[in-house]
Amino acid sequence: MAPLSHDMILDIFRCLSVKDLSRFKCISKFWCSWIEDQNFIKLHLSYSLKTNTNRSLILRHRRYEIFSVNYDSPKTTRRLEQLEQNKNIQILGSCNGLLAVEEQNGRILLWNPSTRKCQVLPSAKIVFSPPPAFYSCSTYSGFGYDPVSDDYKLVLIVQLLGTYEEYLHSEAKVYSLRSNSWRTIKGFCFYFISERQLGVVANNVLHLLAFKIPESSKRSSVDLDVFAYKNPESSYKHLVGFDLRSEELSLVELPDFCLDGEANVDVKALGGYLCLTATHRDMFVSGDLWIMKEYGVKESWVKLISTTQLDFLPGSPFVVPLAFSKNGNKVLFHKKSCKGDMDSDSLVWYDLGSERVEKVGIEGLPRTYDVHLYVESFVPLNDSVPRNYSSPIEPREKRMAALEAREKRIFTSKSRFVNNSSRKAYFYGRR
Repeated sequence: MAPLSHDMILDIFRCLSVKDLSRFKCISKFWCSWIEDQNFIKLHLSYSLKTNTNRSLILRHRRYEIFSVNYDSPKTTRRLEQLEQNKNIQILGSCNGLLAVEEQNGRILLWNPSTRKCQVLPSAKIVFSPPPAFYSCSTYSGFGYDPVSDDYKLVLIVQLLGTYEEYLHSEAKVYSLRSNSWRTIKGFCFYFISERQLGVVANNVLHLLAFKIPESSKRSSVDLDVFAYKNPESSYKHLVGFDLRSEELSLVELPDFCLDGEANVDVKALGGYLCLTATHRDMFVSGDLWIMKEYGVKESWVKLISTTQLDFLPGSPFVVPLAFSKNGNKVLFHKKSCKGDMDSDSLVWYDLGSERVEKVGIEGLPRTYDVHLYVESFVPLNDSVPRNYSSPIEPREKRMAALEAREKRIFTSKSRFVNNSSRKAYFYGRR
């Protein structure tokens, strides 16, 4: 029987899970070097993203318990082995198999749960001039990937807001995994109203809802709230976009209904699309879900869901869209329990055709949790696998020829030859 070609092996390998591929690395040095190759890592990740495979839901409970649920067959939970047991952490974002997490002491790390590798980031060192006696401090963050420079970036925004004095100060910084350093974002002039908000990445742009403060404005927090309420057309509900490639700020146009001061709007990402959820009152309270089919085009906003079910309003803070099903006919939501409610959090499917809501039965779920989408990958960190950004990627034919020559040297060397039976015994642990 003729051996499989490299292309056939590549097609098989890219379909496998990280867990299976990690086992295969033990079979031979050639397979190990192939699986750890940067080009294969990108190919494996690209296939997983295109086919919606190797996906999981990361559930964070009580800040120090983290669980994983298989997205394709959500039946049971698996507790992840954390960096340090009982460590109080906050997840700042998830992208291509990497999690950005912040510990209680302010230390920030990038973590790949699939490979169990992590990297500690240098301190952001966001320092303000002496604030007023009474102020509030809010933090906003987002984590994403820039495919042009092959770089992962983390954005941190810290805002100090005086309660009784005319004081407002924001500072924004972006971290680059490629350079392992922070840079300050210039010209940041937006005002956020929530204490903590995670940014949403779509089309390689980080999005946050904010007020835009007039340059001549020096107002207290109470004045800013009143100003935003009375002048919705000039300040309220701006969708701010931070381009991860150019590191520039811009405004994304919202649907016209967002100008209605009665509408409660939030921004999410769904299936790679920018997504808006909104609740508003006409004759009845209704909840809507919109997606932007063509990024940056206002006319491409499409209403995907509209419902008046009081226990299922997509625009409320208790019903959060997560992802599409594989066939695109359903949307997965995280339904949070209300404060004081004895019910637990749950995951539900919303059928776009029948408009029915179906609860997903999963064993071992905690009572309350935060949810983050996750895709398994071998994406390395600077402390694990070096990344050489300066050298260009060689043509595929040249890489394959080099791999064939290397494989021939390995398997024709008597000192390295291992027959099939001993390979199987090694792989299955029977020596």
